[in-house]
Amino acid sequence: MKPTIRTPYFEIGTKNYIYGDKVLEYALAADKAAEKYDIDVLFICPAVEIRRVAENTKHLIVLAPYMDTLRPGRGMADTLPEGLKAAGAQGVVINHCEKPMSLPQMKATIDRSRELDFLVFACADTLDEAKAIAQLHPDIITPDPSGIIGGGHGVSPMAYVRESIRVIKAIDPNIMVHPAACITNVHFFFLFFF
Repeated sequence: MKPTIRTPYFEIGTKNYIYGDKVLEYALAADKAAEKYDIDVLFICPAVEIRRVAENTKHLIVLAPYMDTLRPGRGMADTLPEGLKAAGAQGVVINHCEKPMSLPQMKATIDRSRELDFLVFACADTLDEAKAIAQLHPDIITPDPSGIIGGGHGVSPMAYVRESIRVIKAIDPNIMVHPAACITNVHFFFLFFF
């Protein structure tokens, strides 16, 4: 069954900054915090680390950073959705700025995700792209311009966050909006989510 996310929640994406034992170390720390504070934590880690993270934690919602749409059978060097699920993934990230996808690819990935009860966390580089993705009905959209991700500055953050929420919710009020690149300090985060 697809996980239900309680708000507020946290998202940790390790990307490829860490790997191996370090990923597990971060996951264990996040798992302890999730239990201590009774909060949901989405943990996005490299596909090769999913099984170890899922088997050693109890409170994380583990997401794969990408998946292909093939089915069991022929195929080599592809990321099989069923393989991710068997490893313990509960969802997938699509269209990250470091792994962009076309709208048809996103639709196909969302459709395959639904077959497996996967949570879909979609990234959008612009508000127009967020609107287009919202029509595909993922569970979460993070409308973060790639130019400001990790830059420590935002483009009128509160106005951008409000507009993001407005345009996405106008299409599908059930989509969770996850602004992250505009978050420049913890105070802003708590103002927005509480």
